[in-house]
Amino acid sequence: MALVPYEETRGMGLQKFHQPLATFSFANHTIQIRQDWRQLGVAAVVWDAAVVLSTFLEMGAVELRDCSAVELGAGTGLVGIVAALLGAHVTITDRKVALEFLKSNVQANLPPHIQPKAVVKELTWGHNLGNFSPGEFDLILGADIIYLEETFTDLLQTLEHLSSNHSVILLACRIRYERDNNFLAMLEKRFTVSKAHYDPEKDVHIYKAQKRNPKDDL
Repeated sequence: MALVPYEETRGMGLQKFHQPLATFSFANHTIQIRQDWRQLGVAAVVWDAAVVLSTFLEMGAVELRDCSAVELGAGTGLVGIVAALLGAHVTITDRKVALEFLKSNVQANLPPHIQPKAVVKELTWGHNLGNFSPGEFDLILGADIIYLEETFTDLLQTLEHLSSNHSVILLACRIRYERDNNFLAMLEKRFTVSKAHYDPEKDVHIYKAQKRNPKDDL
């Protein structure tokens, strides 16, 4: 979602971010993601959290066939592309400035018969929510979208709007700073949150969240 330099890139090799293509194999397809760090920064490279979340989906962690899913802050679109290949109807979202880049990756990696299952749509958290029906999605996906503290309130509002009592939210992230834990604490006030998966090699957690049943708080 954010188009700003990312602190973690300091002091680490940037070669993988500057490669024009990142290649993956998911759902019996070779996926080639175009990257453009110089123009769009963090929104235009594939982060480990997206790879871990895509792997988690491929493992069959949730039923994706004919599921209505949305990816938030999609960036390169890898997670949404994998979800579509696995049978979901996916709305892949990001801010307006990143949409053309996102569309190019989605169109390049989905076969013609699957492309109708994937829609690229603008979504700025907390702002144009009227373009989405409340509780519209069965599954809400986010990879490495928890890092800018000033977006936390808008992200929570967006999650609440898009989810119903039956929706599942999967957020993949690396816990880098205290603010990341602060977001999880904010999330737990409105959702039931559990750890769904941890990849020790990439140090990425996947958290599962669902709306709290008011009766649970009685």
